[in-house]
Amino acid sequence: MSVPFFYEPTIIDTNQPFVLSDNTSKHCVQVLRMRDGALIHLTDGKGTLFIAKIISADKHKSVALIEKTIFKEPNPNKISIGISLLKNADRLEWMFEKITEIGVTEIFPIICKRTEQQRFRTERMLQILVSAMLQSQQCWLPILHEPIAINKMINQTNHHQKIIAHCELDQKLLLKDLPKSSDTLILIGPEGDFTIEEISMALEAEFIPVSLGETRLRTETAGLVCISVLVNR
Repeated sequence: MSVPFFYEPTIIDTNQPFVLSDNTSKHCVQVLRMRDGALIHLTDGKGTLFIAKIISADKHKSVALIEKTIFKEPNPNKISIGISLLKNADRLEWMFEKITEIGVTEIFPIICKRTEQQRFRTERMLQILVSAMLQSQQCWLPILHEPIAINKMINQTNHHQKIIAHCELDQKLLLKDLPKSSDTLILIGPEGDFTIEEISMALEAEFIPVSLGETRLRTETAGLVCISVLVNR
């Protein structure tokens, strides 16, 4: 049986017993029926894995003693995505979950001219990222930004490699053929794609236009495909 894995972002002093959060305590004691002496894994979401033992099991305030600390190096190739909010929030949640499992570094929800939904539940999305990080046994939580207008996104970014995927019949490279970079940002538009003006703005800012293939993909599918290609190239 695998050791249960939990997110505890407030761990600072590893030499002192640590009081687990209410959610972690409840899950350990009420769901998993853990008792004193049980082994758990904790992460702060910033690369550290803590191997700990419960020394006081309580459904509200369990206490754990950290026995070993391991730092997991981040992926040397930073992969960021700027993706439009979607009318169907469930689809966006699904994509956020999957790209976290694959290994995205940073997520920028963007608002474009054709973006239909402009409400973004940051806390809800953050919970999804945490769950996906734990499910995939990772120690790095993707950075989730607040929604940003597409023009600000284009003009403010300083990533080494900047890419925009769009559906216009312009000359484009295949995403899989781009050279590897240590710091890549890709932009994915809304249902209906980016406008001509938004694409032109990105090209003027030296974004590389790319194609994802011959079929037209949903926004959330395009996001998943892009992160998969970029992480594994």
